[in-house]
Amino acid sequence: MIPSVSTTAYEVATMEPRCSAPESGLNFRPMTTDDAPVLRRFFAETDTRTCDFTIGGTLMWARYFDYSYCIYRDTLFIKGVTEDDVTRPAFSLPIGKLSLEESVEVLRDYCRENGLDLIFSAVPEEYVEKLESLGASSVEPLTDWSDYLYDASALASLSGKKLGKKRNHVNRFMQENPDYTFSPLTPELLPAVKAFYHSQHLPAEKPALADIEREQVFEVLDHPELYGFEGAVLSTPQHGIVAFTMGEVIGDTLYTHIEKMNHEVNGAGETVNKLFAEMMTARHPELCYINREEDTGDPGLRHAKESYHPCALLAKYNVALRA
Repeated sequence: MIPSVSTTAYEVATMEPRCSAPESGLNFRPMTTDDAPVLRRFFAETDTRTCDFTIGGTLMWARYFDYSYCIYRDTLFIKGVTEDDVTRPAFSLPIGKLSLEESVEVLRDYCRENGLDLIFSAVPEEYVEKLESLGASSVEPLTDWSDYLYDASALASLSGKKLGKKRNHVNRFMQENPDYTFSPLTPELLPAVKAFYHSQHLPAEKPALADIEREQVFEVLDHPELYGFEGAVLSTPQHGIVAFTMGEVIGDTLYTHIEKMNHEVNGAGETVNKLFAEMMTARHPELCYINREEDTGDPGLRHAKESYHPCALLAKYNVALRA
């Protein structure tokens, strides 16, 4: 099972009106940024490092994946669609007090009542065998949706032969821009960051989800207090802001949800990547890993993520269960 979550009587009382679940079944409600505190409490207790159990991995994509949620018996249930086919209804693995077996039975009842197939999407590899033991009828790998996981200290230092090219790009940036500044992203910097991102146009040959992601980045910048991300900004006297990045920490992992740069400035991307990893590992000594999310099948993103030599690819699956 995914680990349970401790809940005070006050938390239960305040959550019940938000999403009640009578004995006859689950009542799902649309997921919005206002739900971040409730979701964050559950995500903090997950035992997987995939990005699908984070604020950024859910709230930033709530409209695209049609996420709704319900809390029933102190367990978080999320309904949406499969990551590879937005026409197929699916569920995330439940998180909370109920065991996985109990949660599956709750969802079986819900699917029977609503004429749905029971499909879990973005299932971490370590949970596939458990779902198979509960009656999985099919297991489909999500080949374009594996998360790239990196050693945090390696990205912070860029030491070693494998990362030599990245280190050279950073050194070139610093030599060409000796007066650069790298600062935590504060509320005072948000207007300038939004203006910078407005000025950065998507290329003609862009990833399939680039337009949707762009909208979500502006949503985060408009409501940073709801998402609770930590961020940083890289600037030079000549160009102004040349890159910014944002992410969240859960346990021993930093999830980098946003990283945008001026591609015309040599080394801006590599430099903001390194300095953010350096800043966050110093700020959070418990960090061991950095999750830089999926490539969604885009060749350019795949090459970029592979060039940093991940320590692991976190595979995910669609798993259908017999009713």
